Amino acid sequence: MKKLVMILLSLLLLTACNLKTVEEDHLPIEGGSVSFAERLEDAKGTQVRFYGWGGSDSINGWLDTTVSNELKENYKVELIRIPMNPDQYLAKLMTEKSMGSEGTIDVVWINGENFYNAKTKGLLYGPFVEMIPNFTSYVKPTKDVTYDFGFPVEGYSAPYGRAQLVFIGDTAKTPEFPRNHIELLEFAKANKGKITYPEVTDFTGSAFVRNIIYDVVGHEIFIGMEADKEIVREAIMPAIEFLKEIKPYLWREGKTYPANIGQLVNMFADGEVLMTMSYTPLHAASKIAQGIYPETAQTFLFDYGTIANTHFLAIPFNAPNKNGAMALINSLMSPEMQASKLNPAVWGDQPVVHYDLLSEEQRKLFDNIEIGVGVLSSEVLSAHSLPEMRSNLVPLIEEIWREELLGE
Repeated sequence: MKKLVMILLSLLLLTACNLKTVEEDHLPIEGGSVSFAERLEDAKGTQVRFYGWGGSDSINGWLDTTVSNELKENYKVELIRIPMNPDQYLAKLMTEKSMGSEGTIDVVWINGENFYNAKTKGLLYGPFVEMIPNFTSYVKPTKDVTYDFGFPVEGYSAPYGRAQLVFIGDTAKTPEFPRNHIELLEFAKANKGKITYPEVTDFTGSAFVRNIIYDVVGHEIFIGMEADKEIVREAIMPAIEFLKEIKPYLWREGKTYPANIGQLVNMFADGEVLMTMSYTPLHAASKIAQGIYPETAQTFLFDYGTIANTHFLAIPFNAPNKNGAMALINSLMSPEMQASKLNPAVWGDQPVVHYDLLSEEQRKLFDNIEIGVGVLSSEVLSAHSLPEMRSNLVPLIEEIWREELLGE
């Protein structure tokens, strides 16, 4: 099998004590006034509360064991994982900001429109990224880590992993997969009720809709587009008409959609539908290794390409344990943790560290990971990688989809 170093080389072009209460940031927040070692010393014996999507058992398990153990052993910090979607924790932060109440969140898993909203509303602490040693040592400041859905990060979030939308089918059931939206319609007609996608409140469902838009009208027209609902509606209407055309051939005739990607994954695993999708290119290998998907599961893409982006970690403006938050972020950006989550048997999430910045020993961590089966090569993924549109367009597209497809 190919070693995952090939993915690194291609895709990377384009971290039980007595607890103490942390009521405020004990050290000055200015990056140059306090060393990182002093921050780590201050964080010892504390808890750090990590809020993020909790819809994957494998990711949750990795955070609760591998990451938690690493953080406790090397930083003397206890990880408390709180599963919560961005719309929920952003509402919580907005309430805390308006009431001037004490913060309860130390780190959030965030990107896209959620990062844009959080940053523009003053809900994030920063800039802090240049204080993180594993960022300055192992990550190159390329556009995909300095911009998030077209907007500059400006040090207010740290890159966590890379993603690209992929589709998965079963060659034992459907040897030929659709290569564009037109073939997808024919595929749906030939297999009525066996195709669907998550609704747009789910981040993968939203990405699928945007990918259909790209396939129908292209992606260049969204560069610099004004965030005006009617301008966006006019631009995407050919794709909306396509989604209306395919709707009667979907699962339950498109009268309802899976609530989240986890539901669609289960439906594919159970044979209820013929294809699923994922933001993790190694998703199929991971599920095959876990015995959830058959060995005949295979990843595929549209010829035009699929959306790729980066997910990030940020610290709320009122985080009670900012130093503990930096300890966690530094840990998660270490080559060891980046290699750990890259393993398809663990997660399959693409790394943000750059291979040529690693030591020989660190490179071995990646070289020894097997890519698994049912996935595409790094060359194919890179050749079919499409940029995300600006994050302030995304909620408008989701609103239009709900109006046009659900009649809301």
